[in-house]
Amino acid sequence: MVKVTVWNENRHEQKNPVVKEIYPQGIHGAIAGFLGDKGLDVKTATLDEPEHGLSDEVLSNTDVLVWWGHLAHHEVADEIVDKVHQRVLDGMGLIILHSGHFSKIFKKLMGTSCDLKWREADDKERIWVVDPSHPIVDGLGETIELEKEEMYGEHFDIPAPDQLVFVSWFEGGEVFRSGCTYQRGNGRIFYFRPGHETYPTYYHPDIQKVITNAVKWAQPVKRNRPVYGNAKPLEAISVK
Repeated sequence: MVKVTVWNENRHEQKNPVVKEIYPQGIHGAIAGFLGDKGLDVKTATLDEPEHGLSDEVLSNTDVLVWWGHLAHHEVADEIVDKVHQRVLDGMGLIILHSGHFSKIFKKLMGTSCDLKWREADDKERIWVVDPSHPIVDGLGETIELEKEEMYGEHFDIPAPDQLVFVSWFEGGEVFRSGCTYQRGNGRIFYFRPGHETYPTYYHPDIQKVITNAVKWAQPVKRNRPVYGNAKPLEAISVK
């Protein structure tokens, strides 16, 4: 069974009654709820817990880490970011959601500013599947439509994705690379755009399907990890 940790800074839920009403158990609770319903082994962690809920024990027992943050990226300790980064290189999957594009861990893995255009104006969002053979889109139609969402627009300052899975169109005219996969070391990473805190996006069945599929796709491959560093020859080397 895939072991999932859903991490959320859990600040909007404490500060904004609209968010609290939409997500009474927190965004992390909503996501953990539907992942658990799919038979995954799910735990949650939040910013204000000791070590942000991401102790060595938690990370070592996490196959896939789901990350949501916005207000408090700067409060995440660099030491924890470094540990998450190493776990990804060692094979842990990482799903970055919505405003997590500005998280320290995503920036560290991408090596770019990860900046973009944005607007909060109740735009309709149409998310197009542009890689219909990818496992993350299993069970979806050609598009996902969200009645209201925050707009993210290009240019999105990220490296070219290994695979571009979704592209979004917004009512105001912008487009955005909204579903991007990467490999870093032994780990798989998926960035998925939707999920502004004042909209009930994570209750949408197709959004839940994408995140569930992404968790399964990102789980570690069961194999011996490569060995790095100084290596002895596999064959005898002739001395001339």
